[in-house]
Amino acid sequence: MREQTWHGPRASTTRRRVVPAAAAAVAAAIMTTGALTPPTASAAARPDTVQQGLNALVREGQPAALATVQGPDGRTRTYTAGVGDLTTGAKVPRDGQVRMGSNTKTFVAVVVLQLVGEGKIALDASVDTYLPGLVRGKGNDGRRITVRQLLQHTSGLPEYGAHISDDEIAHRYFEPRDLVDIALKHKAEFRPGTKWSYSNTNYVLAGLIVQKVTGRPLAEEIDRRVVQHLGLRHTYFPAPGDRTIREPHPKGYRVMPTGELREYTEIDPSAGWAAGQMISTNSDLNRFFTALLDGDLLPPAQLAQMRTTVPVGDTGAHYGLGLMSRKLSCGGVYWGHGGDIVGYETRGGATDDGYAANIAVTSIPADISGTRRVETVVDTALCRR
Repeated sequence: MREQTWHGPRASTTRRRVVPAAAAAVAAAIMTTGALTPPTASAAARPDTVQQGLNALVREGQPAALATVQGPDGRTRTYTAGVGDLTTGAKVPRDGQVRMGSNTKTFVAVVVLQLVGEGKIALDASVDTYLPGLVRGKGNDGRRITVRQLLQHTSGLPEYGAHISDDEIAHRYFEPRDLVDIALKHKAEFRPGTKWSYSNTNYVLAGLIVQKVTGRPLAEEIDRRVVQHLGLRHTYFPAPGDRTIREPHPKGYRVMPTGELREYTEIDPSAGWAAGQMISTNSDLNRFFTALLDGDLLPPAQLAQMRTTVPVGDTGAHYGLGLMSRKLSCGGVYWGHGGDIVGYETRGGATDDGYAANIAVTSIPADISGTRRVETVVDTALCRR
């Protein structure tokens, strides 16, 4: 979709920053501290910089911010700041469910790579091998695009989300083929394999390949192969027509051009599908990314392919097969994805030595600097050891 819906890196966003002062004042007045389960003396002995980071996000205009930080021993600390409902002033539910946007892509990539390991999909086979004749027109040609290029955003396929409004996202039901059709009305961005450019269209096609190869719905394959396998009790792929969020959750908002915050909690997420439809919690995302890096989801050969990256512009980030690496200020990198869908933004991931952190906020920041501030809290959480 457009930059303000569900995007991963958002490498070139240029949106104007709008801070809704009234909402910020309400939210900043209600901040809560982190809760450790179980407590650790070392964490209690120093200022809690993660909580300070969330509080700052709320002061800058976020209605709510949530975080969960996990150590190698599995111990977690959860945080909240702001309010879960600007109308009632209700508290932010700890580790509440949120729409996780493009983190969905990593789940889809895992399923594709499992099928690669089973010999049912070949990464360097063409899209036409599995979806013959589907991708054609305006320089888009499925005979020249590989599965690998879909997963790594090097296909050159146009972005369908640029042509769907937030109101359509909220209220209209889209079939996956509808999304492909929207994309293919537009010219290819470049010759496959020559550049990197983020496009949700890639993952809709990847989801259709999963369905073609398995003969089962994508949501069912993700649930069986990933969600149930890891015991992610708060993660699911909403069924067609399900506009709600099942468990306790903060409400999601959109910053309007006037600066007003308008609620966008209950939406039809079908415009995201394989690119961004799923719902989860920070703790489940921590568990997912940690298990992925530990090799609990993929054989070594496929995990190595997933971690083989290309640069994301000049951001310093790198993109593999549905998995991103970002530098840490304390050295090294963390692996994750992140996602935006109207009402919510998530950022986070895990390190190779077992630390994990995910942050969620309840409106998409109005410009890239706002997203960078969310990512800074992730960095803080992963570097405070």
